[in-house]
Amino acid sequence: MAERRHLLDIDDLDREGMERILETARSFAEVLRRPIKKVPSLRGRTVANLFYEPSTRTRLSFELAAKSLSADVLNFSASTSSVEKGESLKDTALTLEAMGVDAVVIRHPVAGAPWLLRRWIGATVLNAGDGMHAHPTQALLDLFTMRERLGDLEGKTIAFVGDILHSRVARSGVKACRAMGMEVLLVAPPTLMPPSPMPGVELITSLDEAIPRCDVIYMLRMQKERQQEGRVPSLEEYTRLYQLNVERMAGARPGALVMHPGPMNRGVEITAEVADAPYAAITSQVTAGVAVRMATLFTLLGGAEGGGDAG
Repeated sequence: MAERRHLLDIDDLDREGMERILETARSFAEVLRRPIKKVPSLRGRTVANLFYEPSTRTRLSFELAAKSLSADVLNFSASTSSVEKGESLKDTALTLEAMGVDAVVIRHPVAGAPWLLRRWIGATVLNAGDGMHAHPTQALLDLFTMRERLGDLEGKTIAFVGDILHSRVARSGVKACRAMGMEVLLVAPPTLMPPSPMPGVELITSLDEAIPRCDVIYMLRMQKERQQEGRVPSLEEYTRLYQLNVERMAGARPGALVMHPGPMNRGVEITAEVADAPYAAITSQVTAGVAVRMATLFTLLGGAEGGGDAG
C-alpha cells in the first residue's frame, strides 16, 4: 500500500474496501447524532476543498465531514480565487502543496482533473466530481442509504433513470452497485444512453416496463441544455414518458425506494408528491453524505486500512 492513498473513482475500491468504508460510516453516523458532533480523529490534518464548479451539498458535506473529524479546512472557490486572474490548476496545486495540506477534495468540469492533481502533489486526492466522468463519494453514500433502508443489497435491482449519457453519478453508481451484487437497469431514451455498452447492465427505454422490477428507482436530473442539444424533442415529452409520479409508483414493488442525487427538477423528472413521500430517501442521502465522507477521509488519511487499489 502506498503511503498516500486516493479516491479518484469508485473502482479504486474493491467490494471489501467499500464495505469497510460503509461500516466506518455507520459509526460516524452515530457520532453525528450526539450533542457534540465531533471526534479528534484527524486533528492536526488539513483538508483543502478545491471546487471549480458550483456546489452546495457536496462542498458543505465535505467541509462538515472534515471539521467533524477535527481537521483544519481550507475552502477554495474558483469564482473568488486567482483562477479569475488566469492561475492554472497546476499553479493552485503547487500552492496547496507548499502550504502542506494533507488532502485535497476536488470538483472540476474537466474529466481527468483529479488524476492530474495526483501527479502534481503529494497530498491525498479525493474526487468530488470530474466532468461527466466520476463521482465516487456519491456512489458510496448511495450504497449506505440503500443498505440502511433495504439491508443486504445482493440480488436487489436498481434502475438509473434519465440522462445516463452525461451523468457522472450514474457512471460511478453503476460500478458500485454491480460490485455489491445488484442488478442494474439503465432507463432512458436512446439519445441519452451511453454510446458504448456498460458491462453487466440492461438497457431499457420504457420507465413503465422497468418500475415493477425495481427495488430502487434512482432518478437523475434532467438538464435543460439537453433539450437545446436536441437530445429530447421537448421537456414536456420527456416528462410524459420518464417522470416518476404517483401513478407510476403505484406499479412499484412494495417497499421500493426512490432516490435522487439532487438538485431535483420538481415537476420534470420527479413530482413533488413522490419526492416528499415516505418511500423517498432523498433527504437520507444528504444526511448519509456527511458520515460517508467522514469515513472516506478517515480511511484515506490513515485512520484505517482501505481496500482494493485505493492508492
